[in-house]
Parts: sequence; structure tokens; C-alpha cells
Amino acid sequence: MFQWFECFQTEEERLRQDNEKRDASCKVYFMKQTVGNACGTIGLLHGVGNVTSEIKLQEGSYLDRFFKSTASMDPLERAAFLEKEREMEVAHSVAATAGETEASDNVNTHFICFSCVDGKLYELDGRKSGPISHGASSPSSLLQDAAKVIKGMIQKNPESLNFNVIALHKMGMAAGTY
Repeated sequence: MFQWFECFQTEEERLRQDNEKRDASCKVYFMKQTVGNACGTIGLLHGVGNVTSEIKLQEGSYLDRFFKSTASMDPLERAAFLEKEREMEVAHSVAATAGETEASDNVNTHFICFSCVDGKLYELDGRKSGPISHGASSPSSLLQDAAKVIKGMIQKNPESLNFNVIALHKMGMAAGTY
């Protein structure tokens, strides 16, 4: 996942990119973001949702139930399903208020996810109408391929330090219940 300050992308750039041809594989798990300040949660769901064939979610766990329930839904139906999910709402609220730093309501950062599906690198941003393909990729080159795209985003404001990258790795997900 990649965190960046939204103000670095002009509305014109966002609309142009949103209207680009998607050419997305039907295997890409994508959902719209209709809940405010939930882009981190949406990014994580995009990340896990696109590797469910590669990892084993614990049978009956929240994520197992969520992805099985939403597998055949379109992006807006998935968003509506998430909006009604009390368990996720509680978990999101607990995580958002954890720690000693008070979370600000006036946040202009945004998380997006990069995932490799069917041999292509996809940018998954729940504010956009669908996944954006950035060309060929593979599980072994995903990090390098995503880094190239992210570097292009950073070049729009090279003096800023307001960027953050989080990598989800299969080995790191092996322990625990999901």
C-alpha cells in the first residue's frame, strides 16, 4: 500500500486517470470507497482480496466470510456490503483510536494499493471507478514494478517527505488468524 497526500494530484489529473481505459482482469478484486477516512481499510482489503488464492484464510474468520460473501459482487455492491458490516466498523474504530496520538479528522492523505493479478500490475484506489493497469508484472517483480509507478507519483512533489509505503508479504501473513 502507498500513502500519499491527495493535494499532489490535481483534480484534472485524477479525472483523466479515472477515465483511462482500465483493461482489468475479471480476477482483480476491487471495491469502491464510500466510507469516509476508510482508505487504509479499503487498501488492506484490496491487498488481501487479490491474494486469497495464494494464502489460506482461516475458515470462518471475518476475512474469510467477507471475501466469500463479496466474491461475486461488483465494486459498488462490495462497498454497500462493507458499509453495513458492524464488525468491520468496530475494528476500524478501535484501530483508528488506538495509540497515544489523537487522530485528526482533517486528513488529506490517501492510501492506494498495488497488486499483481494475471501478470499485470494494478493500482487499486477505491475513489476511482476501477483498477488501473500499469502493465506487465509478476509476483517476483511486484515490488520493483510498483516502486517505478510510486516514484512517478513522488516526482510530482519531490521535496515532500509525506509518502509512506507498506508491503504485505505472504510470510508475514502466515502467522495469526485472518
